[in-house]
Amino acid sequence: MTSSLSTDRLVVAVDGPSGSGKSSVSREAARRLGAAYLDTGAMYRAVTLSCLEEGVDLASRQAVAEAVRRAEIEVSTDPEQEQTVLVNGRNVTQEIREPRISERVSAVATTPQARENLVARQREIIGAHPRIVAEGRDITTVVAPDADARILLTASEEARLRRRGLQLGGSQSAEQLAEQVTGRDRKDSALVNFTSAADGVVTLDSSDLDFEQTVQAVLEIVLRAGSEGTR
Repeated sequence: MTSSLSTDRLVVAVDGPSGSGKSSVSREAARRLGAAYLDTGAMYRAVTLSCLEEGVDLASRQAVAEAVRRAEIEVSTDPEQEQTVLVNGRNVTQEIREPRISERVSAVATTPQARENLVARQREIIGAHPRIVAEGRDITTVVAPDADARILLTASEEARLRRRGLQLGGSQSAEQLAEQVTGRDRKDSALVNFTSAADGVVTLDSSDLDFEQTVQAVLEIVLRAGSEGTR
């Protein structure tokens, strides 16, 4: 790596659609870069669970926004450890991955005031870590538009459905998988553009790449961004 990547400060922003592999790839890239890892999607899932537990009407934007402001969320950022997510002090790491959360998270994610609250929290987390890889849907454009490296990680619909199915251990039907992947993307894209790269964002299509190849490609983009930054 160049000296720019061995400096104390490094922010890598990764966006992409469901099933693109951004979580696992970003986590491994963070580990190899000696950086923290932020899964912003877990934060949206956590506040969605909190809303459901409170009996909040997800159709009410005001009620959702107020519930999100109240929710106390903790998301681990060490890529060397298993992810831990706490909501109001309770471990909900497994619960937030359940289909009932996947089916409702868009209702929270597309509430503007809820997004504003979470974006502020995400920026705070990023600012608290000298080196971090943050991934989600609006990291390259909203949360960290000045990141050292900005990447849009994408893949074909076929590849994304296959990967999400493997991730869930074959527990979902074809219809459930389609709703979790393409269905959620369709809902979320009404508010956030994560299907096409903004200016300065590098697109990485992993459709024909395996995990290791994708991680290496991300690291090469980060390395290249670091080299350009020293010119």
